[in-house]
Amino acid sequence: MSNDKARPQAPSQIELERRAFRKSRKQKSTLIAFLSTLGFAAIAWITIINAPGWDRVEQSFFDLETLQAAWPKVLDGLMLNLRVLFFSCIGVLVIGLSLALLRTLRAPIFTPIRLLVRGYVDLFRGLPLIIVLYLVGFGIPGLRLEFLGRIPAEVLGTVALILTYSAYVAEVFRAGIEAVHPSQRLAARSLGLSYGQSMRLVVLPQAFRKVAPPLMNDFVSLQKDVGLISVLGAIDAVRAAQIEVARFANFTPYVVAGLLFVLLAIPTVRLADYITTRLAKREQAGGVL
Repeated sequence: MSNDKARPQAPSQIELERRAFRKSRKQKSTLIAFLSTLGFAAIAWITIINAPGWDRVEQSFFDLETLQAAWPKVLDGLMLNLRVLFFSCIGVLVIGLSLALLRTLRAPIFTPIRLLVRGYVDLFRGLPLIIVLYLVGFGIPGLRLEFLGRIPAEVLGTVALILTYSAYVAEVFRAGIEAVHPSQRLAARSLGLSYGQSMRLVVLPQAFRKVAPPLMNDFVSLQKDVGLISVLGAIDAVRAAQIEVARFANFTPYVVAGLLFVLLAIPTVRLADYITTRLAKREQAGGVL
């Protein structure tokens, strides 16, 4: 093959003009969006600071001295939230995937297992998380089982989060598994793979790619809900903020805790948006999901 054939051809003049038009249009749209957002923010800020009660709100929620004093305690509490989030994510993924696999078993002998899994999913998807926290956090210690000893509140909160979110994630995984075309499973079995091998090597990799966006959304929700373990007495960011509010008679620590949770969620939200957009582009372009 000659060098002329191997060298890629340069875009035509028409294509270059199209690219320049799209680039200028994108720049114009970005500028308009920035200016409109800036104008809206300015109007909102002027309206708030000119409200009759702004001085009192500023003193109660945005006091810099209270912020500096409460910041270390609230940050220490956030470290507990991060630990609970880490172990909750592991438990939710393991139990949720296990429940999804059990529910996709088709043999008649597994009917009781499928019914139990369906009952579990229906129960914990229907119960509010705060109720599950109360039932687990106060019910398990109330049994007074000696072999359990005294269970820390953060452990009980983690168990409640896993019980609730594994029900949601199980349905997400089940939807992803059933979205894989049956021919994929049949082709794997025809090649001599067992049910477990075909599920592990063929079905689950495709299912994971399909359910990545909803899984990331559940993770974002879990990040926020870890703050509810404060109802069990765990000194997390929310409870630490509550203690500091009572100490200073000022609501600024709540604002600090809220900002910390927002900063914790922003990278995950952006990652979820990136994954969703990337998978959508691949699907629209005809890529293999």
